[in-house]
Amino acid sequence: MKKSRAILILIVMLVALLGIGYIDIWGIDGKGKGSASDINLGLDLAGGVSITYQVVGDEEPDATDMSDTIAKLQKRVEKYSTEAIVYQEGADRINIEIPGVSDANQILQELGRPGTLYFIAEVGADGTPNYSQTMSTDAAGNPVFDYVLNKSLDELEADGSIKLVGTDIADAQAVSYLDQMQNQKIAVELTMTEEGSKKFAQATREAYNGGINKRTLAIYYDGNFVSVPVVNAEITQGTAIIEGQTDFEEAEKIASTIRIGGLKLELEELHSKVVGAQLGVEAISTSINAGMIGFIIVVLFMIAVYFISGVASVIALGLYVALVVLLLNGFELTLTLSGIAGIILSIGMAVDANVIIFARIREEIAVGISVRTALKTGFDKALSAIIDGNITTLIAAAVLWILGPGTVVGFAQTLALGIGLSMFTALFITKMVLYAFYGIGFRDEKWYGVAKARKSIDFLGQKKWFFSVSTALVIVGFVVMGIYKVNTGDMLNFSLEFKGGTATTVTFEKEMTLEEVTRDVVPFVEDITKSAVQIQTVQNSSEIIFKSSSLNMEQREALDQMFMEKFNVPQSMITSETISSTISSEMKSDTIIAVVVAIICMLIYIRIRFSDIRFGISSVVALMHDVLIVLAFYAVARVSVSNTFIACMLTIVGYSINATIVIFDRVRENMAVMTRKETLKEVVNKSITQTLSRSIFTSLTTFIMVAALYVLGVTSIREFALPLMVGILCGTYSSICIAGALWYVLREKFPPRPDED
Repeated sequence: MKKSRAILILIVMLVALLGIGYIDIWGIDGKGKGSASDINLGLDLAGGVSITYQVVGDEEPDATDMSDTIAKLQKRVEKYSTEAIVYQEGADRINIEIPGVSDANQILQELGRPGTLYFIAEVGADGTPNYSQTMSTDAAGNPVFDYVLNKSLDELEADGSIKLVGTDIADAQAVSYLDQMQNQKIAVELTMTEEGSKKFAQATREAYNGGINKRTLAIYYDGNFVSVPVVNAEITQGTAIIEGQTDFEEAEKIASTIRIGGLKLELEELHSKVVGAQLGVEAISTSINAGMIGFIIVVLFMIAVYFISGVASVIALGLYVALVVLLLNGFELTLTLSGIAGIILSIGMAVDANVIIFARIREEIAVGISVRTALKTGFDKALSAIIDGNITTLIAAAVLWILGPGTVVGFAQTLALGIGLSMFTALFITKMVLYAFYGIGFRDEKWYGVAKARKSIDFLGQKKWFFSVSTALVIVGFVVMGIYKVNTGDMLNFSLEFKGGTATTVTFEKEMTLEEVTRDVVPFVEDITKSAVQIQTVQNSSEIIFKSSSLNMEQREALDQMFMEKFNVPQSMITSETISSTISSEMKSDTIIAVVVAIICMLIYIRIRFSDIRFGISSVVALMHDVLIVLAFYAVARVSVSNTFIACMLTIVGYSINATIVIFDRVRENMAVMTRKETLKEVVNKSITQTLSRSIFTSLTTFIMVAALYVLGVTSIREFALPLMVGILCGTYSSICIAGALWYVLREKFPPRPDED
C-alpha cells in the first residue's frame, strides 16, 4: 500500500469517527435529533405513559377472562414498544405501561377504548331495517354520510340480528394490494376464529342472498359504526376484506379498533398519567460514566498489550461504539437495562475478534514470516473462528428476536445489531487501519509483537478435578434452591416482576424527584415491606407509586401510618392495590421455548461447520453448566431475580458459546495437521493453550466493562452486573476447563466411524 493512500485511509477513518461522534453527541439539526439523547428508552430508564382500565360491570370478572384480556392487550401494545407491559391491578383493573411516549391521549386514541364489537345484519327478523343511512353537511357544506341504529342492542340481540361479536375475530390488519386493473387498493383484512368462520359464513350467505338484493353487514363498535360494507359473496374461508378506506392510516385505525373489540371483557379508561423512569435519571448517567471508564481502561489495555495493533483496534472500537449509538436511533430501537446487556456482550465480542486476529499475527511473525505476510495470514486464519463464534451467537439472537416476548426481543435486537457491527469493524475497519499503519512506516515486528513459545498445559490431565468441582457447585445450587423452596416457597429471590405485589400510590405535599424519594422515603418503606421497592414519579404531580412485594393488612396499615406521621400525608391520599406479575406465565414459556429453539439451532450450525456432533454437545453442556452455576449464585447470594434476570442469563449463553467455539475452531485446525506422533490429548491441550491468552484477555476486557457498571451503578444495575460478572468468569472457566475435556471424553468413549474422521 502506498504511503499516500495509507494516510488517506487513516484521515477518512478519523473523520468518520469524529463525524459520527458529533452526530451521537449533538445530533443532526442542532436540536439533538439523531443524538444519543434521542434514543428511545424503556420504562426503567426514561418512563412513559401509564393507563389504567377498569372492567365495565358490577360483577367481579372471571380470572380466565382477565388473563386472556391481558395477554391480548400485551400483544397490541408491543407495536408501540417491545418493552411495553400489561399487568393486573386489584380484581378488576388492568394497567398498561408504554415507554418512550408522553402523550397519553394520543395512545388512548390510537389504541382505542376497549369495548364491545358487533357485526349487525341490515334487516332484522321482522323484516324492518336495523340501521339507516343519514346525511349531514360539514362546515364547508359538503355532504357527510353516517348510519344510526333503528333498534336497541338488546332488541338486535334478541331477534338474532347480531351475527358476530369481537371475540369471533382472531385478527384484523390493514393491507395494500393490486386489483385486477393493477390499481393500488387499501383495505382491512379480517381473520375469524374457527367458530367465527362458521358464523361469518352464515351471515354473509344471508346478506348476499344469491346475488339478488345484496345487503350490508355493519361493523358497530362502542356506539359508532366503524364500517358498513356490502356483502358481494358468501365467505366461507374465515377471512374477509373491508374496502373503501382512503389511505393506509385509516385502514390501520379501523383494524386496530376491530382488534381491540375482540377482548373478552369490556373496559373503560379509569385514568392515565405520565410516569418517570423506574431507575431514575441517575441510572442513565452512571451507566454512561461506567461505560466511558470501562472503555478507556479497555483502550489502554489493548494499546499496552498489542502496541500498534492495539491502536488500530481502538479506532475500530471507537467507530463501533459510535455506529451502535447512531443505528439505535436509525432503527428506532428501545434501549433498556436488558439492551445495555446486549451492547456490553457485543463490545466484548468486538474486542474478542481483534484479540484473535492479533494473536494470529504474532504467531505468524514468531515462525519467521514477514510482517506484511503475517498480517494477511493472521486475518485469514482468524476468519473462521470469528465467523463461527459470531454467527452462532447471531443465530441465538435471531431466534430470540422472532420467538421471544417483548423484553427478550429488546435484548435480541441490540445484541444482533452489536454482533453485525462488531464483525464489520473487526474484519474490515481494523484490517484497513492496520494495513494503513503498515503503509506509513510501521513495518518492524516490534510494533506488532512476537508470540512466545509456550509449553502446552495439561488441562485434560486435571479433567476429573474440573468435572468434580463443577458438579459439586451445581449440586450445591440445587440443594440451596431446594432448602429455600421448603422454607419460603420460592427457590429464588423473585422480585415483583415475577411474583406480583402491592402498588401503593401516595400524594405528597410537594413534588419530589426520584432521587429525593429514593434517599428520603424508600428506606422507611423498605423497613416496613421487608423487600426491595420500585418507585415511579408522576409528571406534573406530587404523586409517587411504590411497588413492593405483596403486603398483608398489617403491613399496609403500618405503611399508611408511616406516611401520615413522617410526611403529613392524609390517609385519603394513600391507596394500595394488589398487582400481578409483569412477567406473565406466557412470557416465561415463550422465553423458554425461544431459548430451547436457539440452542437447537446453534447445535445444528456447529454440527454442520465442525462435522462432529460431539463439538455441539460439548458446547451446549458447557453452556448449561454456566447457566446452572449462575443460577446457584442467584440462590446462594439471594440476588433479586427481576426482569434483568432473563437478559443476564441470555448474555451468559451468548458469551459462553462464543468462547467455546473459538477453542473448538483451533482444535479442528490442529487436528487437520497433527502428526502421527501427536496424541489427541496433546492436540486438545495445545489448542487450549494456544487460545489461552485470547480467552483471558477477552474475559478481562468484558469483565472490566461490567465491573465499572457494578462499581458506579445504582442498586438495580448492581443487581444486574454482579451475576453477569460471575457468568463471565464461569464462561471463561467452562470454555477452558470443561468444553475441550468433555469433547475429548466423548471422542474417546464414542470414537468416530472411518467416514467421519
